[in-house]
Amino acid sequence: MASEGKGVLLKADPIANTFRDEIKSALASSPRPPRLVGILATSAAPSKFYAEFTKKQCDALGVEFVLRKVGAAADETLAPGEGVEEAIIEANEDDGVDGIMVYYPIFGVQQDHYLQQIVSPYKDVEGLHFKFHYNLYHNIRFLEPKTLASSLPATSSAPPAVNDEPPAGYVKSILPCTPLAIVKCLEYTGVYNKILPYGDRAYGKTVTVINRSEVVGRPLAALLANDGARVFSVDIDTIQEYTKRPRQSADERKFHPHHVVHPTALSLQECLALSDVVVSAVPSAAYKVKTAWLKDGCVCLNVAADKNFEADVREKASVYLPTIGKVTIMMLLRNL
Repeated sequence: MASEGKGVLLKADPIANTFRDEIKSALASSPRPPRLVGILATSAAPSKFYAEFTKKQCDALGVEFVLRKVGAAADETLAPGEGVEEAIIEANEDDGVDGIMVYYPIFGVQQDHYLQQIVSPYKDVEGLHFKFHYNLYHNIRFLEPKTLASSLPATSSAPPAVNDEPPAGYVKSILPCTPLAIVKCLEYTGVYNKILPYGDRAYGKTVTVINRSEVVGRPLAALLANDGARVFSVDIDTIQEYTKRPRQSADERKFHPHHVVHPTALSLQECLALSDVVVSAVPSAAYKVKTAWLKDGCVCLNVAADKNFEADVREKASVYLPTIGKVTIMMLLRNL
């Protein structure tokens, strides 16, 4: 942790280290090191870097990491993504493989989404299978493992979540790694109020999430709203408001209590002026959140590969996290 000016520059290392110790403890009681298979199907530099970073973290913890290169990653004369579906199926069928991760993007949003559904939910460490997305959006935190074998969402709800530990016969429903890592960073910085009941600890906080992607932005907005926050979800041409508390009466809701989405007439500048937390995940080096628009004392997290905040962000932000990659990897390895 380093400080300069008004705000604190917080590195991801101390947050990641708390989970690194947890993973080491779990591995110590395991009969064998878990095996994680990474599938790299393109020659894209960010994907190659992420694969190398994953291997480094796995080696440090004693997790067996196997990188399988297909398509353009294996041979520059091959097309990106060639053979990736077959590699996923082989890993699904290999009893010696405990977890599978695929380095996206490969083809584009729709076809990549198809690939995410091919990965067995029993081996999906990224939380991208529709079973886990359904649970996330419906605020279902625990599941019975047998329900993963069905192609349909579970019809019966788990007992109410009173803490972070699943009831007997249930396990935690896996959450997408990057949104979960952001939540863990917010817990570490004290944004989440531990005095409040589990499931409502972000109550009273207003958060702006910039970029409504299906991988980070939208699931993060839902997670935060399900924890009680008021969330503004910002995309290229629209701003939506996510809230856990519906405007209709409670007796009208027949589903598991979860976030609802409303349109909002507020501008980005107005949203930022209200926000205790700002998370930006825009994949563009040109995009910058204006420091002048930030609320004094807010917490800012940069999730994009490029820095989305201006250089003087700490003149307004009390805490600024420029990257959370190390925490994201820890969330992935916890899911093995």
